Amino acid sequence: MDGAYPYPESIPPQPGPGNSTYGAYGAPAAGPPPSYPTTLPPAVEYPSGGGNNTKRILLVVGAVLAVVAVVGGIIFAVRSTSDRGLTDATAKSAIQGYLNALLQQDKQAVARHALCGLYDGVKDHATDYTVANLASDAFRKQFGQADVTSIDKIVMLSPNQAQVLFTMKVAPSGRLPRGSVKSNEFQAVAQLLVQPRETLVCSYLPRPADSL
Repeated sequence: MDGAYPYPESIPPQPGPGNSTYGAYGAPAAGPPPSYPTTLPPAVEYPSGGGNNTKRILLVVGAVLAVVAVVGGIIFAVRSTSDRGLTDATAKSAIQGYLNALLQQDKQAVARHALCGLYDGVKDHATDYTVANLASDAFRKQFGQADVTSIDKIVMLSPNQAQVLFTMKVAPSGRLPRGSVKSNEFQAVAQLLVQPRETLVCSYLPRPADSL
């Protein structure tokens, strides 16, 4: 035959029967098993929900305490104002001062009360004095004297605002027909503004059932 035959050792081993890598019928020959670590790594521990629950509880407790603190502060402010800023004596003095201003036709004092804290900021008081004179005339037409006898109820609308129910004893002015005054003592309502240096009567209204 033409050509030289290659030596067997020059031919790479071929898979198939007879090869040491494969057993009979082409099945892989038995060999050492794949190498694995002798022990498995420890299981990873995941955090339980206990930590999150603790955080939630702390947040809820903190929110509750914050609400309690706010409410407590409001109650303390209202009580402090009621106890120190607007006592029965303070309310009685302020209302009596306003009634005296009406009786004495003190237009400046009446206007200061009626403007409810704005008096010092208003530049022109002409209209305010006119209104004050009208209010004074109407009051003087009914009464010649008015004395606050009791503070019946104080309702704090805010730390510096209050609605006050009071009783006053009055004497007819003599400018009304005899018997036109149904009673010499009746109730009225005043809206008060508490300020550091003064307490103002922003409005005054006699009770309809007891009015003249």
